[in-house]
Amino acid sequence: MRTYVYDFSEGDRTQKDLLGGKGANLAEMTRLGLPVPPGFTVTTEACREYLATGSEPPTLAGEVTEALDRLEAVAGRALGEASDPLLVSVRSGAKFSMPGMMDTVLNVGLNDQSVMGLAAVSANPRFAWDSYRRLIQMFAKTVMGVDGDLFSDALDEAVETAGVSGDVELDETSLRELVERFKRIVVEESGEDFPQDPRRQIDMTVLAVFSSWNTDRAKLYRRREHISDDLGTAVNVCTMVFGNLGDTSGSGVCFTRDPATGTTGAYGDYLSNAQGEDVVAGIRNTLSLDEFRQLDSDSYDQLLVNMELLESHYRDLCDIEFTVERGKLWMLQTRVGKRTASAAFRIAVQLVDEGLITIDEALGRVTGAQLAQLMFPQFDLHTPRTTFTHGMAASPGAAVGRAVFDSATAVEWVGRGEKVVLLRKETNPDDLGGMVASEGILTSRGGKTSHAAVVARGLGKTCVCGAADMHVDAEGRCATANGVTICEGDVLSVNGSTGEVYKGELPVGSSPVFCYLEEGLHVALAHADADADTETRELILAVDRVLARADGARRLGVRANADKAPDAERARALGAEGVGLCRTEHMFLGDRRVLVERVILADNPDERDEALKALLPLQRSDFVDLLSEMDGLPCTIRLLDPPLHEFLPDHADLRVRVAVAEARGEADHEGEKLLAAVERLHEANPMLGLRGVRLGLVVPGLFPLQVRAIAEACTQRIKAGGDARAEIMVPLVGSVVELQLIRDEAEALIAEIAADTGVPLEIPIGTMIELPRAALTAGRIAETADFFSFGTNDLTQTTWGFSRDDVEAAFFNDYLEKGVFSVSPFETIDIDGVGELVRLASERGRETHPGLHLGVCGEHGGDPESIHFFDEVGLDYVSCSPFRVPIARLEAGRSSILNR
Repeated sequence: MRTYVYDFSEGDRTQKDLLGGKGANLAEMTRLGLPVPPGFTVTTEACREYLATGSEPPTLAGEVTEALDRLEAVAGRALGEASDPLLVSVRSGAKFSMPGMMDTVLNVGLNDQSVMGLAAVSANPRFAWDSYRRLIQMFAKTVMGVDGDLFSDALDEAVETAGVSGDVELDETSLRELVERFKRIVVEESGEDFPQDPRRQIDMTVLAVFSSWNTDRAKLYRRREHISDDLGTAVNVCTMVFGNLGDTSGSGVCFTRDPATGTTGAYGDYLSNAQGEDVVAGIRNTLSLDEFRQLDSDSYDQLLVNMELLESHYRDLCDIEFTVERGKLWMLQTRVGKRTASAAFRIAVQLVDEGLITIDEALGRVTGAQLAQLMFPQFDLHTPRTTFTHGMAASPGAAVGRAVFDSATAVEWVGRGEKVVLLRKETNPDDLGGMVASEGILTSRGGKTSHAAVVARGLGKTCVCGAADMHVDAEGRCATANGVTICEGDVLSVNGSTGEVYKGELPVGSSPVFCYLEEGLHVALAHADADADTETRELILAVDRVLARADGARRLGVRANADKAPDAERARALGAEGVGLCRTEHMFLGDRRVLVERVILADNPDERDEALKALLPLQRSDFVDLLSEMDGLPCTIRLLDPPLHEFLPDHADLRVRVAVAEARGEADHEGEKLLAAVERLHEANPMLGLRGVRLGLVVPGLFPLQVRAIAEACTQRIKAGGDARAEIMVPLVGSVVELQLIRDEAEALIAEIAADTGVPLEIPIGTMIELPRAALTAGRIAETADFFSFGTNDLTQTTWGFSRDDVEAAFFNDYLEKGVFSVSPFETIDIDGVGELVRLASERGRETHPGLHLGVCGEHGGDPESIHFFDEVGLDYVSCSPFRVPIARLEAGRSSILNR
């Protein structure tokens, strides 16, 4: 029979699937002998059954009763008894950390009788009533669905009535009155009394935590983090220890290293006379761990010992929650801590140098997405600026946007194209939508472990929190600091690396990591040394070491999509090993467009030949420049592949032109001729019309012009001592016959040029696989192709039947909301559909042609998750935009390491 409840003493950290991350780590700390309050975990299996059927498993209530009996025996107290009550916390705990997304209730077991017993046994009536009001507030909001603002408002009124500065100064009488007020709110809003039966409190809370798996904020977080909706959450029931028992008690959150920068040393926040939720919620500004040491050196010393043990045991940065109850330290949670991108690279290399992990493990712990964040621009601090406020640098980056004061406004404004910065006193889980939408987050309360800081780091968002001199008036839609007022809509610049916030828009410059990637290690280090910036120096060196290992480990080559010589130059500087896609249609923009138009619309061969003759030297020069920049590396040049309408005069403009001439009684023979030609060639769906190989077969001389230009450019480079390695790619092939016709013509032309110049030419000819038919008939096409390059943008469109320019705005958000997609198939390869075509075409192609070279040149070539798939399928290279080349290099290396 399946077991749904496990004591903390029964599990370990390997059981995250069953016990959730929090339960597994509580069990691990218990196993290590750390001071963990006893408790038990209700498994994710119980949650999944409840969510699937609407009712709890039949045996769950009995198992919880047995676990409570064991807990009461260990504690020597009974749940909610009147004289000396056992109280528990009930917390969520999914397999993957989802900070603040699901629900927690503390002090479960208190009621009108047991609060008296707690007051007596603690000799602190104020503490007992404070604990009771917290239970009612959390329980009513989480379990009974009462608006949490009603309790916050009542608390603020109680503070104001008592004439004190905060809730910690409310006396016993005020708290008694507040409890009664809270209970009235519960009845008024829910129609039910606050439950007095402690066991009913537990049962209701467990089911509420299960249900919180499907809240909007939890689902939004999972979509963003690509966490499956099927996992469910465990529930942890833990003996309460109290940080709000007076000045010798308190609660804190700490990290074994700085999660924002990666700097070694203990970092964290502590609040005396407070429960853990106060620290995370950011409703009071916290003390540093150094200040905690001055308050309680014994607990601080023991905490450091435990932190060192946990980091050595987990071999990673640990995020730890703890409580001190009258001088006794308790460990309430640990997990591998979320960190910023810069911290991820620095910590990974630090742990290598400390002998805790290998360089391969370090490579596995950083991601292409994190490297991309480090490449983002940063503020140019040499320009004049007006400081608005300063807070804790909680999550780095440079964010510029218009100030908004609530989550809904942030989402609304971003939806209409604005960039925003979200200003709050403190954030809570309901703010997730606005945090996702915003460029940056700024709060007046909280520390580096507050909700705002932790979630922002997880989302990769710029964040400054705890700006204590800033007064936020959410109702008035303004904030004031240092005599400066920011109203909703005013522009702010938030520096998450320094904690500075500026009024107005600050210009941005290149990041130090991008400088390293483009200009080299020595130049980047020289800049860091000139600024005496040791953190940046360490970061650059860390990125260099990890990227070097990735390059050494990867099997997959990395090329760049580059249409012109400057693009190729930048790509090579960023580590590209060739050009995987040169889109020649981009060479015909501007003044050259009319020449292609003349080729397509020519009435006779002479007109067409004249236009082609004018294009030839321009194309040849383009290819010479491109091959020069990529000397010694392959350059895959795609023959012309525009939708036809892109090179024709605008149909509407021509109709107006002809109509105006007719109205004036004038003859516009050229306009009439062009209009007739455009109407003859008009297409209802140009993306599936006369383009690619079809254009080359229908318009005489067009593809031969390009082949000649490529061959002559190679000849010119070889004669100059260069090493030209051009490859010709034929686009939009659906039939082997199409490719064979183009290949025969191209090979004859290349042979002719080689004979005329005396320069041997070896120019591979291959095709893009971007149509389902091409993928399905890849075995036959491979007989005529030297290589395949998967054009996954068009392959996605033609497989799904999507017009990308139309569908993304039309219904993709609905599809993401409804779970049709977990991510856009244009961002990450659709493995089950498009990916299966890539796999099938690769297998069939190599069955026919074992030496067939395979690559990908769509947007997916720079997507981290897609790169792992392409490596697994056995492609030889990916090609992406120049700026994503370092990301692709890193992910290709990670793929080799992680998939051994």
